[in-house]
Amino acid sequence: MLYLYLGTDRDKARSKMNAAIEKAAKKADVVRITDAHTIEDLKTALQGGGMFGGKRVLVFEGVCANPDLCDVFLDSLERLSKSDEDVFVFESKPLADLRKKLEKYAESVEKIDAPAKERDASVFAMANALRKRDKKTLWVAYMREIAKDNAPEMIHGVLFWAAKDMFLKAGRDVAVRERAAVLVASLAELPHEARRRGEPMEYALERFVLSGA
Repeated sequence: MLYLYLGTDRDKARSKMNAAIEKAAKKADVVRITDAHTIEDLKTALQGGGMFGGKRVLVFEGVCANPDLCDVFLDSLERLSKSDEDVFVFESKPLADLRKKLEKYAESVEKIDAPAKERDASVFAMANALRKRDKKTLWVAYMREIAKDNAPEMIHGVLFWAAKDMFLKAGRDVAVRERAAVLVASLAELPHEARRRGEPMEYALERFVLSGA
């Protein structure tokens, strides 16, 4: 069965989804795929646990934010919805067409939006500094976000979005496009590198920022 969670209040939506996952995950392995994973990671998760594999709970968080993963994931929706495995999907604010496709195969849909409030633009100073290769401003902006207790995963998401946006808007500027491609690849690999090193995401991000990006 496929359970869909939507909404701009990411913390509340994820908290509610994680509570449901915890109930479903008794005597089961939880497999999480996010937009920072590779297409090989996604395909491996979609292949199933195999004949001798144990029960699994599949979690897909923000996968459709990555164009390389989205089509493969959407092509698997019908099969996932009919699977004996519990499948949880979180997308913060999908466009109407994508939302309809997700809702079509969902057993249930929960939407939790944050109340309207004045946008905190400080986090976007970090994205602008990354684009301009302004190491000092990037570092200061990063430290401000950490001081405000913003989750490292959220900060990583902003930087990853900024790098992808830079790549898409590079046009014929080869130098900008090549730098953006390197940034996208580095940021996509960063969560995996942190896990391999056994270190908090915050430290991995700190190294990335101090590298001058």
